[in-house]
Amino acid sequence: MKKTVLLIALLPFFGCAELQQVANQLPGILEQGNVDIASGLKEALNNGISKQVTKLTATDGFFKNEAVKILLPEELKKVDSGLRKIGLSSLADEGLKAINRTAEDAVKEATPIFVDAVTGMSFTDAKNILMGNESAATTYLQGSTSTALYGKFNPVIKSSFAKVGADKIWANIITKYNSIPLVKKVNPDLTDYVTNQAMNGVFKMIAVEEKEIRTNINARTSNLLKNVFAMQDKK
Repeated sequence: MKKTVLLIALLPFFGCAELQQVANQLPGILEQGNVDIASGLKEALNNGISKQVTKLTATDGFFKNEAVKILLPEELKKVDSGLRKIGLSSLADEGLKAINRTAEDAVKEATPIFVDAVTGMSFTDAKNILMGNESAATTYLQGSTSTALYGKFNPVIKSSFAKVGADKIWANIITKYNSIPLVKKVNPDLTDYVTNQAMNGVFKMIAVEEKEIRTNINARTSNLLKNVFAMQDKK
């Protein structure tokens, strides 16, 4: 029972179809005592899809969210500046938007990996997370999913560059910049950079929601969340 309740407490951080997978994998009992676990799963599903992953996968989910917006790496800041100096500000703006679009396209791949981490969590892991600091769940997920996320994100980011046209935009940007007299030519690995930045954005948004539920009683929108996190409040 304890393990089941603690797992449910973490589910608001994840997406829709994957939460149903978790429901199917939980050990047989969907309702125990006065705690309606099935209803808790449905609520967690709705919270997760509306508050986290879907936000980032929507158009401008990264680009217009200052908390996770992907900015240019140091190597490309001089490219941006150089283009603007020769009147190509619109091309520079288009390049920045394009790398954010690739992240928005890729983040939908994150939730199955998070589900694996949650279903593989031991009772000790769950107890430590519930009783840990305000980012304990985020830290656990970051430690247990980063390698798998990178492996999943990287090819998707690479594919997304072509899908959203970012590859052509950046090929044009780099060609234009490298043609400027006396500049040091660049050839950045944007796939690796955007992959890491997309992952950072996912974990940052998870941390925001985790902190809200842990510190704001009003964010616990069901008796299930209230009951579970009351355990944390009493530590």
